[in-house]
Amino acid sequence: MNPARAALVRLAGRTLLPVTLAAVGLSAQAANIYTCVNAKGQRMTSDRPIADCLDRAQELRNADGSVKKVLPPAMTAEERAAHEDRLRQEMAAEAARRDAIRLDRNLLSRYPDEPRHQKARKAALEPLHTALAATERRLTELEHDQKRLQEEAEFYKGRDLPRELKVKFGQNQAALQAQQDAAQNHQAEISRINATYEQELTRLKRLWAGAAPGSVSLPASSSASR
Repeated sequence: MNPARAALVRLAGRTLLPVTLAAVGLSAQAANIYTCVNAKGQRMTSDRPIADCLDRAQELRNADGSVKKVLPPAMTAEERAAHEDRLRQEMAAEAARRDAIRLDRNLLSRYPDEPRHQKARKAALEPLHTALAATERRLTELEHDQKRLQEEAEFYKGRDLPRELKVKFGQNQAALQAQQDAAQNHQAEISRINATYEQELTRLKRLWAGAAPGSVSLPASSSASR
């Protein structure tokens, strides 16, 4: 072999040796594939033991996908329970955060400014004010009827009231009680709606001022509840 060809062979050998060693290293690394399903139901793979699956078994697979061995959980039962509880809390907190963002975006979409919000409040209260006014008118009528019945009963002072008059007294009293209950219900609902809109308005003022959706800590009732 001439000197020039020998030199080329030696150069090729030195060049291929690192490449060959690197390929061997990659092959060995690929031969260790860890896989598991974490507490959230997600399948995970890695070239080393998976931290999210320390509470459950992990499969160590060969490059061809066959199971080389199964690694047992690295946590005790108590540690596993605490880990799962922490995961549940994290998932609940994330769900609450997403709900808060969705709620704030819905509020901003529905009420881009304060006049729109006040208009919605007025529309929500109007039927209740109308119903309350009708109830109060009916109460006035029943109170007048009761007064008239009492005047009529004066004629029978010291004697038993006629059966018909007793029935009228009973009917009047029942009707009065029903209307009083209705008036209280209307007033309670008016108070609830006003409180809801005040709560929303406080939240909206911060959002209108530039607070990011989901960042406002004040509670707000869902618009779907109205």
